[in-house]
Amino acid sequence: MDKRAVWVLGILFILIVLLFVFKNSGVQTTVCFSENCFDVEIAEDDLERKEGLMFREVLREDSGMLFVFPGEDKYGFWMKNTLIPLDIIWIDENKKVIAIKENALPCEEEPCEIYVIDEKALYVLEINVGLVERVGIEVGDSVRLPSDYQ
Repeated sequence: MDKRAVWVLGILFILIVLLFVFKNSGVQTTVCFSENCFDVEIAEDDLERKEGLMFREVLREDSGMLFVFPGEDKYGFWMKNTLIPLDIIWIDENKKVIAIKENALPCEEEPCEIYVIDEKALYVLEINVGLVERVGIEVGDSVRLPSDYQ
């Protein structure tokens, strides 16, 4: 193999590694409601929270995204550029479910509906549509979060 081919292969390898690292840089953890657990990505900075689950064409049945905020507030969510319907669960600082929006549909034209609640949340969990009903998640339920977020 000549020198030029080695350089090209080396650069391609580095680009592939960087793409993999940045594409999958989100931290993953588990969130549980009683015996029902979900493998979730963590969105804990502004960029991760802004991007959320945008442009995802599929979400594994037992997975989702946990949005972690710097403080309690009334956080609104919309479905702009979200391609799959979701259930949205707001969680307070005491790890209790305080509100649920089932069947939040993708926004097909602007202005997109913003789902906001009257109470302050510290976390918001997005999971596949229908799981809230199937698993039986209700307002007042306790949520087990990783120790990093206790």
